[in-house]
Amino acid sequence: MRPFAAWATLFTSLSASVLAQTQITVNVASLLQEIDGFGVSQAFTRAREFYETDPIPRQKGLDYLFSTETGAGLTIIRNRIGSTTNDSILPRSPGSPSGAPQYVWDKSDSRQVWFSQEARKYGVTTIYADAWSAPAFMKTNNNEANGGWLCGVTGRSCASGDWRQAFANMLVQYVKYYADEGVPVTHLGFLNEPDYVVSYSSMQSDGNQAASFIPTLYNTLQSNNITNVGLACCDSIGWPGQRTMTSQLVAAGMERYLQIITSHMYTGDPNSPMATRLKTWQTEGCDLQSRWCTTWYSNGGLCEGMTWANKLHTGIVSANLSAYIYWQGFEVNQFQAASYLVASDGKEVIPSGRLWAFAMWSRFIRPGARRVSSSGSVSNVGYGAFKNLDNSVVLVFTSNSGSAQNVRIGFQSFTPTSAIAFVTDNSRAVASLAVTLASNQVTVAIPPRSVVTVQLNKVIGPAPNPITSAPVSSTSALPLPTSTASACAINKYGQCGGQGWNGCTTCATGSACTVINVMYSQCL
Repeated sequence: MRPFAAWATLFTSLSASVLAQTQITVNVASLLQEIDGFGVSQAFTRAREFYETDPIPRQKGLDYLFSTETGAGLTIIRNRIGSTTNDSILPRSPGSPSGAPQYVWDKSDSRQVWFSQEARKYGVTTIYADAWSAPAFMKTNNNEANGGWLCGVTGRSCASGDWRQAFANMLVQYVKYYADEGVPVTHLGFLNEPDYVVSYSSMQSDGNQAASFIPTLYNTLQSNNITNVGLACCDSIGWPGQRTMTSQLVAAGMERYLQIITSHMYTGDPNSPMATRLKTWQTEGCDLQSRWCTTWYSNGGLCEGMTWANKLHTGIVSANLSAYIYWQGFEVNQFQAASYLVASDGKEVIPSGRLWAFAMWSRFIRPGARRVSSSGSVSNVGYGAFKNLDNSVVLVFTSNSGSAQNVRIGFQSFTPTSAIAFVTDNSRAVASLAVTLASNQVTVAIPPRSVVTVQLNKVIGPAPNPITSAPVSSTSALPLPTSTASACAINKYGQCGGQGWNGCTTCATGSACTVINVMYSQCL
């Protein structure tokens, strides 16, 4: 017979467990921002590199990025509109702004067409095409790099004339070419980090100068009967800079022409709503500091999946983002960098913890979902609630707690009839997790340093992840290229420089070290 003291201890333990359960309530009828999705880019020849990978690892890479069963289920592609003489559809000047342009189209666009077509096979329909710069002959510095302004915008003129209409025509022609390839562009931008001058494709602008071009681009789309493409601006280098540009755009009345406000996160993450009635997207962010790693959580470093889980939560829940896009999706032999989500050595394919952070959102919260209101808080755990178009409800919990947290979820204007849950942490990647549904309430235990996604009234969608590789505390799951100070040569597409780079800077014969951005140079 169990002693009374033992029964008392057991009763106290069980009571403490119940008392430790935190109640939150989700009001499914209270709708907040619409979610457009989550995505990646393969700009600057990365799509070509992906295409040239052997078929088996190439298919695995695509599955990791886009499959809702075995990967992240990403739903947005960001393509670069070329501006150099090698990748622009208008490589040569027509002589004047009114001259007849001689467009060139190779049906490939550095294999970005292929990448977009492959993504569409998984159901991806959102294609964001963005120009880093206008061609050199349209700019004040006669160079598609090193900043400079578009000739004709407010306060900037050129002896050659006003090139705004010609630039708008070129961008619209690019959209038409993609439509011809069966890839409808849904969003169109004309700036990339216009508040940051670099020695690669770049063009400067403030909000007022952008406002002196936006109506031209909008009207050019309309005159070509293209009414299903939304304009985006301005992909500032960080959220603070985009706030300034957005206030200028709003004051200039540009909300009537634009569909989305876009920003990057390099000088400041999205952490509170932008002052606009338009949707806001985080269109580029990544780790530009670390070597490749698959780590979920170790010490909070920028390479880790848990770090990006927190960025996703803050962006979607605190800044009201409608979309979040990582810089690159897939790369080969780039183990010196963590600016992408899936790595390969040409044979093996390994996902990062960052990929699984995205999967916990993108697999379950599908395009067209709405964030919904909720009340109640959980210690050291952030959460957001969402209603999909199929009326399923999803909650994403992001736990920075060092211990498990028991949560009970109640609902308003919604009756849960089924519940499933998934977890990603240091030992699991999108793995099934126990969840209880009773009396119209859901109870789930949130493990420490994890993301838990709960899906209610699932119609169709993700299954538990069958992939055996999970995030681990490792700096690399694949062998790293070797080099010495006295003799080294980086293969084509490998990293060869950038801020903080201490590795080899010599490229193998046939390629040259090319600056991509201040943090990253690549052998091309």
